[in-house]
Amino acid sequence: MTPSPAPTARAVALALLCALFAGGAAAQNVAAERAACERPYKPQSGQEGKDVVWVPTPDEVVQRMLQMVDVRPTDVVYDLGAGDGKIAIAAARLGARAVGIEFNPQMAWLAQCFVRAEGLDGKVRIERGDVFEADFREATVVTMYLLPELNLRLIPKLLKDLKPGTRIVSHAFDMGGWQPEQKAKVAGKDVYSWTIPAPGTPAYAAAMAASRQ
Repeated sequence: MTPSPAPTARAVALALLCALFAGGAAAQNVAAERAACERPYKPQSGQEGKDVVWVPTPDEVVQRMLQMVDVRPTDVVYDLGAGDGKIAIAAARLGARAVGIEFNPQMAWLAQCFVRAEGLDGKVRIERGDVFEADFREATVVTMYLLPELNLRLIPKLLKDLKPGTRIVSHAFDMGGWQPEQKAKVAGKDVYSWTIPAPGTPAYAAAMAASRQ
């Protein structure tokens, strides 16, 4: 069997240029589709929501949040208060399956439009709903960017619905007396993480007590 000739430097360079061109064209297509999503509705930072105002999470904070809880392709990530879907989309890019819960119907529509623009329909689902009523029992990771009082109100539901070992990460706000296992500062923003403890343990009791503060 005659071995195939090694590719020449010119051929390798041409292949790299083609790959770069294809990647650039794909990125332009995604950007164009995302821009089209914003024509009917474009949210403004600081706009009022049901319980919070919407402020987009910086990209570097999103990446640190997902790194802190070690998001993997085997994970199911639920983003509570999904906004424009940024965190759910970032989790899907890491291979995870992601679900965003968003109360504002226009914002939920925009987030799902962004999901389609990114070609992630099979990995990300945006649900219009209330985080206090949503069913996220299948989650192995929960991400949040809510106000401190909402974090505290969520603790009983998180403890009741999530399996021990589920990882939680919050941008900007902690959970009062439930001490985080990790804390980091990224671009001037705080990031906190916890793990759901097993019922009957001192950690579980401390978490539940924090919700009554």
